[in-house]
Amino acid sequence: MQKLSFLVAGTLMAASPAFAEGDIEEGEKTFRKCKACHMVVSDDGEEIVKGGRTGPNLYGVIGRVAGSVEDYRYGKGLEEAAEAEFVWTEEALAAYTADPRGWLADNDFARKSKMSFKLRKGGEDVAAWLASVGPAVEEDASEDGAAEDS
Repeated sequence: MQKLSFLVAGTLMAASPAFAEGDIEEGEKTFRKCKACHMVVSDDGEEIVKGGRTGPNLYGVIGRVAGSVEDYRYGKGLEEAAEAEFVWTEEALAAYTADPRGWLADNDFARKSKMSFKLRKGGEDVAAWLASVGPAVEEDASEDGAAEDS
């Protein structure tokens, strides 16, 4: 029941913009900080950004259920987000990258995250860039944060 209330709250949070729209060019530059752990490789194998393998591939993260990359072992918080079928929006990803454990706790998920890095600024830019290089996101997925797993 608690997770259901989170989904409703997540829908309301996604409907009201928490961040200004991100700058795609700045996001590409800022992503350099992320590539130590994350890669961006399309479903057909195109390497958009060659990066580390400590974190999951971020291709298609916007519009995808959190914690759902196959064969990646997530921390307890994102496992709970996956169980709740929470879908990443640009706004939610920007907030998560600023303080992963804080974001998880604020959204009633376990505070355990494998991501200890905090992207203090530019998260909205990185999220906009990731959205621009990923597959098209269905309109209702980006608006309500509760679309089906993609």
